[in-house]
Amino acid sequence: MKQAFLKFERWTTGFSMLVACLMLVVASTLGMFQIITRFVLEQPAEWSEILIRLSLIWMVFMGIPAAFRQGAMVSVDVLYRWSPPRIRRVLDWLVCLAALALIAVIVWWGWDYSLRGRVQSMAGLESISMFWGYVAMPVGGMFCVIGIIGNLIDPQRNELETAQ
Repeated sequence: MKQAFLKFERWTTGFSMLVACLMLVVASTLGMFQIITRFVLEQPAEWSEILIRLSLIWMVFMGIPAAFRQGAMVSVDVLYRWSPPRIRRVLDWLVCLAALALIAVIVWWGWDYSLRGRVQSMAGLESISMFWGYVAMPVGGMFCVIGIIGNLIDPQRNELETAQ
């Protein structure tokens, strides 16, 4: 069961990183397009700026699960380093529960904002609902839950090992 969940977690975290990387490519490509249309052609495209913002929002919320999986979440490094192994595991659980509580709030309110924003349209892109901007929070949050649980099951503390 543990190995099956970790395999599922690797797939979901990899997928979320792929989406985050694609959103970075979209944002940078649209940024270059915007520069060319604004300063070279002197006819700016109004829609490119809002799509850059939208892709950056999705990039952030889809990139966060990988950070959680690597153990780069809120923790007290000094307490962890000075504690015996049994207390370290208690700290792991406390950090996991705190992170899950935060993500639960993000998912709950993100979904609420998404539903409220579905009647709004994006400035410059009237055909696209604000739902698609806000829904990045609950979608990214659900991927975060998988990464947080994966880190609890199979801890990775790369930032603690390289910290000075």
